[in-house]
Amino acid sequence: MSDAAQEGGRWKVLMTDFTASIVVFLVAMPLCMGIAIASGVPPEKGLITGIIGGIVVGLFAGSPLQVSGPAAGLAVIVFEFVTEYGLSALGPVLVLAGLLQLVAGWAKLGGLFRSISPAVVHGMLAGIGALIVIGQFHILFDEQPMSSGVANLAAMPMRILGLTPFDLRATELALGLGLLTIGIMLGWEKVKPKSVGLVPGALLGVMAATIVAWTMGLDVARIAVPDSIVGSIIPPDGNFFSPLANPALIMTAVALAFIASAETLLSAAAVDRMHDGVRTDYNKELRAQGIGNLLCGAAGALPMTGVIVRSSANVQAGAKTRLSTIIHGFWILGFVALLPWLLAEIPMAALGGVLVVTGLKLVSLKHVRHLYTSYGLFPAAIWAATFILVVTVDLLTGVIVGLVLTLFELIPHIRNLKLNVEEDHQAEESEVRLSGTATFLSLTRLNHILESCPNCRVKLDLGEVKAMDHTTIETVREWLTRRRGRGLEVQVAGPSHITGQFA
Repeated sequence: MSDAAQEGGRWKVLMTDFTASIVVFLVAMPLCMGIAIASGVPPEKGLITGIIGGIVVGLFAGSPLQVSGPAAGLAVIVFEFVTEYGLSALGPVLVLAGLLQLVAGWAKLGGLFRSISPAVVHGMLAGIGALIVIGQFHILFDEQPMSSGVANLAAMPMRILGLTPFDLRATELALGLGLLTIGIMLGWEKVKPKSVGLVPGALLGVMAATIVAWTMGLDVARIAVPDSIVGSIIPPDGNFFSPLANPALIMTAVALAFIASAETLLSAAAVDRMHDGVRTDYNKELRAQGIGNLLCGAAGALPMTGVIVRSSANVQAGAKTRLSTIIHGFWILGFVALLPWLLAEIPMAALGGVLVVTGLKLVSLKHVRHLYTSYGLFPAAIWAATFILVVTVDLLTGVIVGLVLTLFELIPHIRNLKLNVEEDHQAEESEVRLSGTATFLSLTRLNHILESCPNCRVKLDLGEVKAMDHTTIETVREWLTRRRGRGLEVQVAGPSHITGQFA
């Protein structure tokens, strides 16, 4: 290839990444502020996290097309934490969580998080989605959410009964703006023209609600934005780490590190399925997230994860390299620095509407139906137990109980949990032979072997596999889908009751 052709190719990639960065920025702005409000902290805390997630984590990320920032999945645990311990205690906890992620990345533990049962992960996300919906329901009325999911749920009927349709007060006006935002977001998903399909519905909804509130001079609550984003950064002082003398806060740091890492790496795996570019280095991604959360803690901001909504927007917009993620961080920084007065016109109820739709998307009943029809009652019961406990008790309890329940899947195979894997790589075909019991206990090693297969025809021999749990089946299915999607031939051999899972 000539130098001119190479230069032209680089210029094309640069322009594509630049365009994608604008799309990601437009998606990220309302979500950064909305998630901050759902977490019980000022909106600029979410914006700072978005800036760090774009510029810093984007630079070091092991998943180049993944976008990091404040995540709905952590909003619930942060809200409960801030309610009980205060915002000042979040910084040191987040620094510790970041350090734990760094250590996990250096210790090459990234693959372990991919061995978590899909029933637990999706049950957790559905529970988080439900908590966001019932919490943001009160924001739609210009009221503050309660301190627990059960309390929020119990207060919902009185909110509705307290409405006065023929006497439009601030409550009714705020609700109208929130419903307008929700309606535009849902409607845009159904009718958006292909030519402008990358324009996010959340942006259109927030813009419409803001214009209505501004032109009509509506007396509704608006977001409070500082005059200077730098002024909102709280640097550590001499007593910064003193809250960590409380063992409960150390456990919270462990929980944050675990949940943030799991959500990030599962999101990265989903992003890998969307494109044919560079695959994720999970340990490098874990280290990048650790750096990001450490900096967010030092700046007094929100925790971050890799987030699938912004990441999928990045891929769909045609991003080719990490440059799009980095530039989107600079877009957020520039907008907040130059136009804070515009952000201050956004109604709180509009951001509440954005989070209601976001939460509803997390409550996916398709996955529990898939678990039940494909694997039977027990995996679906794990999903349900995790979901119910996240909503009614707390996030950590739900996840721990879900993980404990997955151990019961090992009982029928307790005498032989070993999985043997043999590899035979030839020039034109590679063969991977499995024998024994394939469970989540051996999934990290199996993942590494499968993803290390060369780009040639592969035969996956399952003839000697005695049993395979649903976590392993889901993982192998995803590997097959990715490989076949790249046009690579894969043959699955073995008894029909095993191979039928991959038809």
